[in-house]
Amino acid sequence: MQPQRYVRNMRGYGPNPPDAKWPNGAKVAVQFVVNYEEGGENCVLHGDAASEAFLSEIVGAAQWPGQRHWNMESIYEYGARAGFWRLHRLFTSRNVPVTVYGVATALARSPEQVKAMKEADWEIASHGLKWVEHKDYSREEEWPTIVEAVRLHEEVVGERPRGWYTGRCSVHTVDLASEEGGFSYISDTYDDDLPYWRVHEGHPQLIIPYTLDANDMRFATPQGFNSGDQYFTYLKDAFDTLYAEGQAGSAKMMSIGLHCRLIGRPGRAAALARFVDYVKSFDDVWIARRIDIAEHWIENHPYEAPRLQPSAIDRDTFVETFGGIFEHSPWIAERAFEFELGPAHDCAAGVHNALCRAFRSASREERLGVLTAHPDLAGKLAAAKRLTDASTAEQASAGLDALTDAERIEFTELNNAYTEEFGFPFIIAVRDNTKQSILAAFRTRLENGRDKEFATACKQVERIAELRLEALFAG
Repeated sequence: MQPQRYVRNMRGYGPNPPDAKWPNGAKVAVQFVVNYEEGGENCVLHGDAASEAFLSEIVGAAQWPGQRHWNMESIYEYGARAGFWRLHRLFTSRNVPVTVYGVATALARSPEQVKAMKEADWEIASHGLKWVEHKDYSREEEWPTIVEAVRLHEEVVGERPRGWYTGRCSVHTVDLASEEGGFSYISDTYDDDLPYWRVHEGHPQLIIPYTLDANDMRFATPQGFNSGDQYFTYLKDAFDTLYAEGQAGSAKMMSIGLHCRLIGRPGRAAALARFVDYVKSFDDVWIARRIDIAEHWIENHPYEAPRLQPSAIDRDTFVETFGGIFEHSPWIAERAFEFELGPAHDCAAGVHNALCRAFRSASREERLGVLTAHPDLAGKLAAAKRLTDASTAEQASAGLDALTDAERIEFTELNNAYTEEFGFPFIIAVRDNTKQSILAAFRTRLENGRDKEFATACKQVERIAELRLEALFAG
C-alpha cells in the first residue's frame, strides 16, 4: 500500500530555474491582463441569489440577498462604459499587446468592447462563464460551467479561448480545465515567476502563473494601494528586481493584473500610463500576450518527463534505487519510503533529507551498524576489489587505488588504530578531499572522544549519501 503522499508542489524549479530564452535576449517578459468582468458579476438580474460584493470602490461590501445593489451595479458599469475605453486608448496608443480575461457572459453583454479588443489584436482568454465564487462547487457542478463558458465565448468572440483563468476558483478548477483539453495554458495559480508544466492524469498542461500582488485589485482591499504613486512604485520595484535578475542570467516573467472599473479611474490610470512608459523605455524587455508566452514556452521548453520521481514510485523501485545510498543499509530507504513524500522530494536534496531523517531517527545501535558497514579506506576489501561500485569510484577519486608502498602502510596503521579506538572504520567523504587532507583528518580525529567521533562519522555518512544522490540525479 502506498503511504500518504503530499500533493502540493513546494519545490518548483528549485534553486536553478531554467533559462527562459525570451525573444531577443529580453531580461523580462512583461504581460498586461485586462480582466473584463463587468456584466458577469453576481446580480439578481443574472439569476444570482444576491448582489456582488467583490472588488469595487465599496471596501467591505456585503452581498444583498434577493436584492439589486444599485451602487455596486453602477460601479461595475463604469468599468464597461468608461474604464475599458480609457485602458483601450492607453494601450493601443502605445502599441502594447494585451491579454483579456473575458467572463463569457460579460463579453456577451459588451459587443462594442469585444469588437475593439479584436481590432487591437488583443488575446481574449476565458475568465469563466460568470464572475462568481466557485469554492463550494463540486466537480459535477463546475464542469458544465466550463463547457458553457467555452461555447459562449466562441459564439461571442468568433473563436474558442486558448487560455483559461477562473480567478474565484475551486480546488477542482485547474484539473477540470486541464481535462477540457483545449487550453494552451491555464493561469489559476500564483506560485511562480515562470511558466511550468503540470501533469494531470498523465497529461502535461502548461501553467502560466498569474498575480495578486502586482494587481490593481489592491486598490479595493483593506491592505492595498491608496494612491497612484504607491501603485507605480510597487510595479516599478517589482520590474526593477526582475530586470536585475534577468541581467544576472535568470530572466523571469512579470504579470500585471488590471480591472476596468478600478485602474480605469483617471486618478489610477495615470499611474499605469507612467509604468507602461517606463517599461517601454527599455530595449531588452519583451511585452507580450499570455498566448505569446505560452507558444514560446511550448517551443523552447517542451514537456520532458522526469527521469526520477521518487514520490511517485512503488516501494520495491524506491528501495532498489536508493537502498545502496547508505552503505549496505537498505533499511534506511525502506523507512524513508514511509514518510509523507511529495514533489519536494523529487530531487537529490529531497531524497537526501528523507534518508537522513530515517538514519537520524534510528537507534544508536542501528546507526553504528551503518558505520561498521563502511569499508576501510585503502583497506583489504579495496585490495581484493570487493568494494561496492560507489565506494570503488569514491576511493579512486582521491587516488586511494594507487598508493605507494609507504602510503599503503600508513593507511593500514591508521585504519587499525582508528578501529581499535572507536570500534568502527574511519569514514570521510572522499570526494570532498585529497589524499593528503584525508591523512591529516585521520590524525586529527584520532584525538576525539568517542561520542564526538561517532557524531562526526554520522555527518560524514550523510555527506557521502548526498554526493551519491547528486551523482545519481545528474546521471
